[in-house]
Amino acid sequence: MPLNIVGRLRRASLWQRLALLLFPALLAVTGIELWMTRHDALAAANAAYDRSLLGALKSIDANISTASGGLSVELPYTMFEFFELTASGQVFFRVATSDGLVELGSADLPEPPGELAIGVPAFYDATYFGEAVRLAAYRRDLDRAPAGSNGRSVLVQVGESTRSRQEFSTRFVRSAALRDALVLAMLLCGTALALAAALRPLSRLAREVQARTPDDLTRIGETDLPAEVRPLVAAVNQQMSRTQELVTQQRQFLDDASHQLRTHLTTLQMQADYARREQDPAQVQLALDALGTEIGRATRSAQQLLALGRSDTVPVEPAGFEMAALLREVAVDLLPLARAKRIDLGIHSPTPGFVAVADRALMREALGNLVANAIAYTPAEGTITLFAAGDAAGWSLNVEDDGPGLSDEERAALGQRFRRGARAGKGGFGLGLAIARSIAQRHRGELRLEAREAGPGLHAIIWWPRTSPPAAT
Repeated sequence: MPLNIVGRLRRASLWQRLALLLFPALLAVTGIELWMTRHDALAAANAAYDRSLLGALKSIDANISTASGGLSVELPYTMFEFFELTASGQVFFRVATSDGLVELGSADLPEPPGELAIGVPAFYDATYFGEAVRLAAYRRDLDRAPAGSNGRSVLVQVGESTRSRQEFSTRFVRSAALRDALVLAMLLCGTALALAAALRPLSRLAREVQARTPDDLTRIGETDLPAEVRPLVAAVNQQMSRTQELVTQQRQFLDDASHQLRTHLTTLQMQADYARREQDPAQVQLALDALGTEIGRATRSAQQLLALGRSDTVPVEPAGFEMAALLREVAVDLLPLARAKRIDLGIHSPTPGFVAVADRALMREALGNLVANAIAYTPAEGTITLFAAGDAAGWSLNVEDDGPGLSDEERAALGQRFRRGARAGKGGFGLGLAIARSIAQRHRGELRLEAREAGPGLHAIIWWPRTSPPAAT
């Protein structure tokens, strides 16, 4: 198919596509049908006119006589006159012995193209005086050779112009063409009506979708729709369900974030008002210290909210990276917090060249939140260990601490936004595990919170598969 037609099909509407595909096909079928009609018309005309030729041939043959010693033929003139009327032109005949010494009629009629079998008539086309003719030839044995000739057989030929045959075929083909044109027009009209009826559900579906309000994400009804369209509508409904879940999630996020930030701003306003009213410098200093602490908490809360929003919406761009380098970066960044609580923060580096495939920036954010949570809830002089693992199924980032750990109920509930454990202090917001879980899910993985195998504590695992593509934004 030419490139311009392919491009036109890609840009065309469904109506235009069907027209561009059906109309040439119908024209091709009509052309083939006309060619077959012409072929059949010529065959029918030849069969009918050849029977007349054969009748004339047998009539001449029946009137051949050698009784007088020579070769005589009594021509049936009445039959020839009728034959000329049906042939719409001149009729030719020839009677000749096999040695060619005795000939009657048109001696220069074209010879048969091949050797004739005795008693079997043959039909062939030729040109005689610049005109196309159809001839019938017949050879039979004579009872005796004519006087002065050694020929023991006689050749009888009868020919006529093919003008009447061609006129008959032309009229037949013309009428067939008119008939086929009418049938083609009826087919096109019927196809257009059928397509209009078949596409009416799509038009109704388009009107229903256009009439919806921007916030209407309810499912599209699949009743009264063609079976070919239902998979498309089902896919649209599935996408609308995902969009509705995302809108609900973002609305909940905005509600929670506004509540969280409003609380910080209210506290800051109260502390600032208290500092302005207080006259004692010591109390003012205490109020300023409290104000600075609350600003730090508000900054941390805003940073986590931004990280949570980024983990939900930023496009995932997987690439290969070394796990050992990622573990070292996170450990170095959070080492001051661990030293402030005299916590032993260490890593078990994997073998050199241990490479995983994921969005490195998002994985760094997730691991940093897990380590920050572990530092916050691990008692002083505790131990936190970072390590990575991988197998044929996927990769994992692990944070293990010897803190108080979590109960089974808490491990099942934590990871939801603004959900905190029973032993949580005043500085947390319940977003660290939610960020880690969101990033894991964006990589088609999961966040696992398990009890530490050796003694009390918690083992947090971010696992994601090797082969699954990252989730779409």
